[in-house]
Amino acid sequence: MVSVPPKPSPSSGQVPSSRERSLVPVGMATILPHAAKQVRRLEEQLLGQVNQWGYEEIILPTFEYLDVLAPGLEPELIEHCYQFVDRTTGRTLILRPDATAQIARTVAMGLTGSVLPLRLSYRTSVFRYEQEHAGRGREIFQVGAELIGLDDVASDSEVIGLMIECLSTIGLQSFKVSLGHVGFIKGLLMRSGLSAQGQKLAEQAAARKDLPRLEELLAGERISKTAARAIREAPELYGQEEVLARGRVLAAGDPALTAPLERLAQVYQLLCAAGYRESLLLDLGEFRGFDYYDGVVFDVFAEGMGAELGGGGRYDHLIGRFGRPLPSTGFGLDVDRLFRTVEFPEEGSVSARVDYLVAAPRRATRRLMEVAAQLRRTRSRVVQQTMKGSDTALVSAAVTAGLAQQAAAVVVVGAPGMDHDDVLVVEPLAAHRQGSRTGNLSRLSKKVGLADLVAAARRSRRQVKERSCSGR
Repeated sequence: MVSVPPKPSPSSGQVPSSRERSLVPVGMATILPHAAKQVRRLEEQLLGQVNQWGYEEIILPTFEYLDVLAPGLEPELIEHCYQFVDRTTGRTLILRPDATAQIARTVAMGLTGSVLPLRLSYRTSVFRYEQEHAGRGREIFQVGAELIGLDDVASDSEVIGLMIECLSTIGLQSFKVSLGHVGFIKGLLMRSGLSAQGQKLAEQAAARKDLPRLEELLAGERISKTAARAIREAPELYGQEEVLARGRVLAAGDPALTAPLERLAQVYQLLCAAGYRESLLLDLGEFRGFDYYDGVVFDVFAEGMGAELGGGGRYDHLIGRFGRPLPSTGFGLDVDRLFRTVEFPEEGSVSARVDYLVAAPRRATRRLMEVAAQLRRTRSRVVQQTMKGSDTALVSAAVTAGLAQQAAAVVVVGAPGMDHDDVLVVEPLAAHRQGSRTGNLSRLSKKVGLADLVAAARRSRRQVKERSCSGR
């Protein structure tokens, strides 16, 4: 976007900085029509797949009371929230920083009823302050799903399998789901004898895969060389079944470590049996950044994208922070990163943006509205436009407008010599895109009764629907 910088204030004599001149807040984006169409298509494909698995969509509020949502948010995330004061109550409000915490609060309040399990999905934006050099926006578009009320390997496998199917549905060709269990590395840190503060900092370093920082923390506290060696090794243990074998060696029979490994192994085996082996990678250092995760966790990565496309995991204690303990698991996908990763089919220049452009001189505006309305009732996409100028130039002006709108056909109402129930149809407009703009109109235009045009439009929409169904 190109913007004109404001003039400097005469009183200050200073030139505003580039940040002050910006017309759009840093980290925010305007999605233009062509990209918006593709984004919505992505979202509909994702939600369609989630719906097939029995998940129902929930629409979450854009802002919440900070004191209400805070139990589900870690302090670092609260620091990155956009906060403002409610003019009515004086209480602090925050723009939605995390959809999972909102769903946990909603379920705990009993708003979703008492029947379990719950399968919920969402399409929403979350807002977080990020440094300008962080490489991501401050409004993050997400699609996700949550499975609430079940605690077993089948539910863990369900949400991971669902996420894989979502990615396949949108045409993502090459991706890997990194599977881990936060209990394993947490158990190693606890067993090591690190201080409580040291454990917290080490968890944060492990979540970021910041091995130099992890090394620094281990060196700063008195722990055994064996414990330190195991902690250093865990973030680099990734692969297939051999990873679990090495993990059991590091566990040395400690139940606090073997139990997470066994849970992870069972989930991995179920997913492999379901045909997802090629998409899976075991990672004993997998440790998602949100501190409410307490079981099997996962991230998804794709070639060409230097950050995760999404992820999730088990959070059995999060809803309990709001007063109603319930085991839960789920995932969220970053729609912007998916948009940048997925290859969309090329849309040639002859593809129609609308089905009909209905045009008429101003004196026939009422009839223009009537014709456009009848065509829209056939589920056709219709743009209507009144034309300026003389009647002799009406058809050529309408065709020019139709080309600009990328219409498949132009319907001219009120053309000279036309009866009230007739219209002039010019199609296909693709011929004009390939050759002269408005030449040879007489060859491509024909007089049609409105009833016949509407019937043809219905047949066309029915054929499109049949082709769509047969291609599924």
